Formats: sequence, structure tokens, C-alpha cells
Amino acid sequence: MTPVRRNLGMLLCLVTIVLAVLDSNIVSAATVPIVRDLDPVHGVDRLPWLISAFSLAATALLPLYGKLCDVYGAKRVLLGAVGTFLLGSVACGAAQTMGQLIAFRAVQGIGGGGLMSVTMVVIAHLRGPEEGGAGKGGAMGGIIAGIGMAVGPLVGALFTDHVGWRWIFYVNLPLGLLVLVGAALVIKLPRTAGRRGLDFLGAALAAAFATGLLLVTEWGGKDHAWTSPVILGTSAATLAALGLFLWRQATAAEPVLPLSLFRIPVVRIGFAVQGFAGMGMMGAIVYVMIYLQIARGIAPTSASLYLIPMAVGMTAAGVVVGRLTARGHAPRTFLVAGAAFAAVALALLGLSGPDTGLWAVGLELALLGAGFGQLIGQLIPLVQDAAPQHQLGVATTGIRFFQTLGNALGAALFGTLLARVFSAGEPGRSLGALRTLTGVARDHAVHSFTDAVDVVFLSAAGVMGLVLLLALRLRTPAAEVPAGSADRPVLAA
Repeated sequence: MTPVRRNLGMLLCLVTIVLAVLDSNIVSAATVPIVRDLDPVHGVDRLPWLISAFSLAATALLPLYGKLCDVYGAKRVLLGAVGTFLLGSVACGAAQTMGQLIAFRAVQGIGGGGLMSVTMVVIAHLRGPEEGGAGKGGAMGGIIAGIGMAVGPLVGALFTDHVGWRWIFYVNLPLGLLVLVGAALVIKLPRTAGRRGLDFLGAALAAAFATGLLLVTEWGGKDHAWTSPVILGTSAATLAALGLFLWRQATAAEPVLPLSLFRIPVVRIGFAVQGFAGMGMMGAIVYVMIYLQIARGIAPTSASLYLIPMAVGMTAAGVVVGRLTARGHAPRTFLVAGAAFAAVALALLGLSGPDTGLWAVGLELALLGAGFGQLIGQLIPLVQDAAPQHQLGVATTGIRFFQTLGNALGAALFGTLLARVFSAGEPGRSLGALRTLTGVARDHAVHSFTDAVDVVFLSAAGVMGLVLLLALRLRTPAAEVPAGSADRPVLAA
């Protein structure tokens, strides 16, 4: 490809990532109008499925997307993913019932699962040999994530208030069509070296495992008790699916997630880092909002403004990382610094009391954003450079897969921890009781809740400390090259 085509291709990839980030943040602002319009009686009860349908479909297809990239080429898979996402977006905008909207969100999720992951595979192919490792693609992660966190809910609220909630889905069309037409005309990638089989059984087992894990974390302790037959049965089925998946990957001729990748130290450590980082991020972002609203008594709208310092921190970190990587600084440096920043920020949040000034909380969130801004996007190019060329797709989507699983485990573990610590301080009461308590009883319950959230923050800080230890193990000697890597450097622990 010519330099002009390569730069235009990079720009189209950037637009695709913006589309993915905006969609993941924009829907949250429209949930109430959606329920009021489509199902005012039972819509609230079905609201969790509106969010879960997208994430379940997106996660279940991730391993297959990687293998499809390696077999049929990343460009074709990207066009298919964007097309499916746009089809789901149009259907969501036209939905007439909550059931239809939930089903169409699943269709949108099938395409959405490939927006970020397949785009990163395309970026790896577009990178010139002079750009080396992380470069621009990794550094842009913090910038885009920060902008999306701040702008996504605002855009969703504006569309919902002024033109209707359906436009939060229709707004995907101009950007998506731009990517479809532009990618078809501009992006030229090397042809794959022949057709290989697809392990559909392995993909189905991976989807079953991911779906089961997400359902357990979504239902456990909320819709069903952790010891209920539903949760125990789903957990057993999930473990069985995992065991069968591992067996299939060890015996299949063309596995969707080759176990040989785990013999490459940087890939193995990278998957672990991404999983634990996803767990820590989930414990931070979700419970920061809950902490501000319940423990500090801030209205939901005002509490969302506290995401701005975090978004600023992420964006600033992305800009700095981009400049420093251009000067030759190793991505490992930013993984270590990002994990350290996030761990310190979470520890400070956990040690904050009711008398801590809100300005201090804002600074802690800015520090947390600076940590996440250094973590986001850095592992993908590291793993891409370490993986064999013919397994570039599965290595890239593997990073996203482990991050999603980490998010799910973080939601479950921290949610259970919060409920257990709160129950220890308020025997016989659930978290839902905070809505109805008044006077001294409410003050005592809020104090118990604050203690519980502090434990969650400190536990999340511990998880980020583990990420720091793992990041310190990443090394970049040039001597080792894995078999079949086509002269790609290996990062060994």
C-alpha cells in the first residue's frame, strides 16, 4: 500500500474505534425513555437484558472473529462486522417492543464484537515496518476511551432529549457507511496464504463458556442466590463447556484459540494482564458512581460529571504515551506506570472518608484515569508483535476476550464482596434497603455501605498491584523468535 492509502486506512480504523466506543457509552443515557416508550409496565424488569444481549453476543463471537481474520483476511471480516453492526442498529431504531429491541441488540452485538478487535488486526497489517511495536495504535486507545467516556453519555442525552432515543442507533449509520465504503475502496491487505478449516465446534464451546460466565455474573446475587439451583446449574454447565473447549483446542487441527499461543511468554502474560486489568477497571468505574451517589449524596446527573476528571486523565495519558512511544520508549514502561497509577488512585479512594473533600475525590479520579489511559491499548501491539504472523487475528481477539471475561468476573466478585461487607454491618438488610431507610437508621446504613465500598476499592487496588507485578515480568530481548513468526520479535518473560 502507498503511504497515502495507509494513512487513510488508519483514519478509517480510528473512525471504527470511535463508533465502537460511542456505542458502548451512548445507550446508558436513553434507558428510561426506552422503557417509557416500549414497555412502561414491565420494561424496567427487562432492562438488564437490553445491556446483556449486546455484551453476550459480542463476547461469544470474539474467538471466532480472530480465526476468521486469519483464514479469510481481516478486511473481509471487518466489512462483515461493520455491516452486521449497521443492520442491527437500523433494526434497533425501528424496534416496536422491548423483546424486539433486545433481540436486535444481540444482532448489533454480533457485529459490535468485531468493531474494536478486528480493527486492531487491520491496524497491525497497516503499520509500516518502520513503526515497530505499539506506536500510534496503542497510544490512541487512551485518547479515544477518554473522549468516549465523556462524550458518549452526553451525545446520548442530547439525541434522546431533542430528537428521540431511536436516533442513538440511527447515528451509527453515517459513520458506519463511511467505514464500509472507505475500507472497501482504500484498504488493501496481503492475501491469506490459502484456505484453512474453521473449528466451529471450538467456537461454539467458547461461546457457550463465555455466555455461561456472563450469565452467572449477571444473575448471581441479584436475580438468583449464589446457592440457587439456577446459578449452580449454570456454573456447572459453564465449567463443563470450559473443559470441553480446552480439550477441543488441544486436539483440533485449526483451533480458534491455539494453546500454542500460551507457550509464548508475552502472550501468556499479556492475556493475564488484560484479564486482571479488566477486573480492576470494572471494580473502579462501576463503584465510583455508586459511591458518589450513595456515600456522598450526589445526584446521578452531577455524579456523572465526576467522570470528566477521569476522562481528562485518560485523554492526557494517551497524548503523552503517543509522544513518548514515538521517541522510542517501550510500551512496557507505560503498562507498569499505568498499573501503579491505578493502584495508588484506588487505594486513595478506599482510604477516603466522608470528610474528604470532593475536590480530592476529583483528583483521585483524574489519577485513576491517567493510569487506565496508559494501560488501554498497550498490550495489543505487544501481543501482536510476539504472536506468529498466521495467528495474528486470534492473538488480537484473545486480548479482547480475556478483558471481557475479566470485566465479568470483576462485576461478580466485587458485587459479592460489597454485599457481604454491607451485610456484616447491617445484619438482615440488603443494599436495596438504602432507598427506604430514613433518619439514624439510614445514616448507619450509609456508613456501612461506605465501609463496604472502601473494601471494594482497596481490593481493586490489590488487583491492579497484581497487574503491576505481571507487567514487570515483560521483557523484550531480540534474541528469541518463535517458530513461524516470520521474523517478528518475541517478548520473553
